Amino acid sequence: MAKIDVSAMTTLSNRVSEAFKSLRANIEFCGKDQRVIAITSCTPNEGKSSVSMNLAASLAETGKRVMLIDADLRKAVLLGKLGISERILGLTNFLAGQCQLNDVICKTNYLTLDLILAGPVPPNPAELLGSQTFGKLIEHLRNYYDYVIIDTPPLGSVIDGAVIAKICDGIAIVVASNTVSYRFVQKIQEQLERTDCKILGVILNMVDMSGNSYYGKYYGKYYGKYEKEKL
Repeated sequence: MAKIDVSAMTTLSNRVSEAFKSLRANIEFCGKDQRVIAITSCTPNEGKSSVSMNLAASLAETGKRVMLIDADLRKAVLLGKLGISERILGLTNFLAGQCQLNDVICKTNYLTLDLILAGPVPPNPAELLGSQTFGKLIEHLRNYYDYVIIDTPPLGSVIDGAVIAKICDGIAIVVASNTVSYRFVQKIQEQLERTDCKILGVILNMVDMSGNSYYGKYYGKYYGKYEKEKL
């Protein structure tokens, strides 16, 4: 069983770390029945993989047993972001019957966080993700882990995310600020509603927190006032 240092993706500034703690709290308040959670986006490069990793790490920091699955089989990025150069068996190897589950579970430097990487790009990703084998895998992991976080492909590009959503308790959409239109996000929402998977909400990512932006001015003013009152 390989062990992976995920520090490259989980070393955050205090402000970003607090944002993920808030996201963690929101996920926990969704209820105990929301344990298998998919993370998707509308388009590529909106940061969903980084959000998935840091949400999983934040949950693990509280002592929860967490499994993070990279199910973006067409264009997995976790392997590169984590700086892994050696060959590691992944989800596609398991779903194709080439290995056992223990062969693809990687331990991390977080005591209660495990990881399954995507593996080699298959010719039939949607079929693998819609297979009984994948469904049984998720049910098996549900019995062992407190949370299963699944990083899925962007729904605006391929159908894989909707296929995965059907067997999840809930799904959250990562939206990069000033990147996609409201109308496009609405279409993604409508697509997810047809899967009967509960939409937990939208995670606004890549927000400009500088003083020149609306968010920077608003939150800077708010937190500045809070610190002054606290003192």
